[in-house]
Amino acid sequence: MATRGNVYVIDDDEAMRDSLHFLLDSADFEVSLFETAQKFLDHLSTIEFGCVVSDVRMPGIDGVELLKRLKVSRASLAVIIVTGHGDVPLAVEAMKLGAVDFLEKPFEDDRLVAMIDAALRQAEAGARDEAMTQDIAARVASLSPRERQVMEGLVAGLSNKMIAGDYNISPRTIEVYRANVMTKMQASSLSELVRLAMRAGALKD
Repeated sequence: MATRGNVYVIDDDEAMRDSLHFLLDSADFEVSLFETAQKFLDHLSTIEFGCVVSDVRMPGIDGVELLKRLKVSRASLAVIIVTGHGDVPLAVEAMKLGAVDFLEKPFEDDRLVAMIDAALRQAEAGARDEAMTQDIAARVASLSPRERQVMEGLVAGLSNKMIAGDYNISPRTIEVYRANVMTKMQASSLSELVRLAMRAGALKD
């Protein structure tokens, strides 16, 4: 049976871990428990896409430090920080570092479940977006230096003739390069090529 997604609970309080495990397992999530952020980070290379629910105050690596390390590793995980009363400034810092939300204890079970659902949807869209950006960057990287120059000319609005003049080659040769650019970039029109170049950050001001 399909689950609602992977959830990784990080909390040094065993009772809290057990209670979250029971709640999230009952809600059809695939749950993994970690008593420290370090143990979670040790397994990071094998961790599948999902949502991390972490306490903000823990011995060793706390929730804020965990977020800093996840940011460095570019892990595409949604993170929800659980805070105690009065830890709101820490939670705000956590959100600046990429946490999608925070929840103050004590909290309602339904609220956490809804929050995880929303975080997974948001992170999934972000992961798809990142994969698409990398794919487009790979298309740009596949262009030869001359094809790259032709693409830059096209997206700058120059005609084949003008690009040919810039590089002292024939307009006919530019047409060949242009066709190669459109094929390699998988662009069906000039407007799509402009959009792809913008997405890849290959558009000069």
